[in-house]
Amino acid sequence: MQEQNDAGAPALKEIFDRARLAHIARETAAVCAGFDAGTFMARATENLDALGIMQRMRQVAVSFHAALPGGYERNIETLSALAPRIGHNFAAISLAEYVALYGLDRFDISMKALHFFTRFGSAEFAVRPFLSRDLNRTLAVMEGWAEDENEHVRRLASEGCRPRLPWAARISALIEDPSPVGAILETLKSDPSLYVRKSVANHLNDIGKDHPEWMLERLEGWPLADPRTAWIAKHALRSLIKKGDLRALGMIGAGGKPVLKVETMTATPSEIRLGERLFLAAKVVSTSDASQRLVVDYAIHYVKKNGTPSCKVFKLKVFDLAPGATCDLSISQTVKDFTTRKHFAGHHRVELLANGETVAESGFNLLI
Repeated sequence: MQEQNDAGAPALKEIFDRARLAHIARETAAVCAGFDAGTFMARATENLDALGIMQRMRQVAVSFHAALPGGYERNIETLSALAPRIGHNFAAISLAEYVALYGLDRFDISMKALHFFTRFGSAEFAVRPFLSRDLNRTLAVMEGWAEDENEHVRRLASEGCRPRLPWAARISALIEDPSPVGAILETLKSDPSLYVRKSVANHLNDIGKDHPEWMLERLEGWPLADPRTAWIAKHALRSLIKKGDLRALGMIGAGGKPVLKVETMTATPSEIRLGERLFLAAKVVSTSDASQRLVVDYAIHYVKKNGTPSCKVFKLKVFDLAPGATCDLSISQTVKDFTTRKHFAGHHRVELLANGETVAESGFNLLI
């Protein structure tokens, strides 16, 4: 994730600003008479401006440890009383982080704590050290979580063992072999909660980056007539669809070769600077005698520092095109630097993709 979403928006790390930390200290003191608020604030604000969001979150957990008077079990009781009083679901992740830092040797108590804390702030990061230490034992608990009545707990069952969870250490054993999580994904394949289904789709998309065959075989065995399961499959397949994988395209009804012509495709303006908007437009006409399902994306070949291109595919539209029918497509995006992508001057080629095939090209020059 980016530390800042839009120009002028506060950085995400400011979730843990001094006012929030003071609020957490007051609320902790309200539930624990022996809590040392001064020590907590001194530790939690140490070098604060230089820390990113995850570093601040971890520092809060360390500060709890320094300021709470009890042993691990008693401190978990205190933090459980604190959980509903924090009032911010990301700030509450610090409670689960306390478990990850200090509870690895207290497995049963820690699993119960994560089961509780995730309702207030996801324990998806905190459960991963337990997976790394004892994969089978932790997954056995998470299989039970997948059947929990609370959607936050069910989501944790999937999100916590994603092999490539953003902002978290990768679970190398699950990157090498995803089969141990099969039972969890099976349980959640038609979950009524969209919140949970998004996690399952992202989990499968992670797996598909290393084991596409495993993911495709699993999805092909699922009841895709169920709209909830179909939703998971569509979003799980997104990376393979962007790559033009015919098997993935076929699962959403778009596996055929596109039969069409592109009458126009433009990228305007032809020259832009960082911070300006790029507008893409195209007109496609069916030349088929039958209706066809089309997955249309566009790819921008960004210029890297060394002058070579780096391709990034973006979603555009999924639609059915009747025989002889015409469809006008358009989209715009602001060309700006991100923490994950820095732009460089030069000609940027733009491709229009239909069912994974390039059907037209355009481009623009970026001026720095």
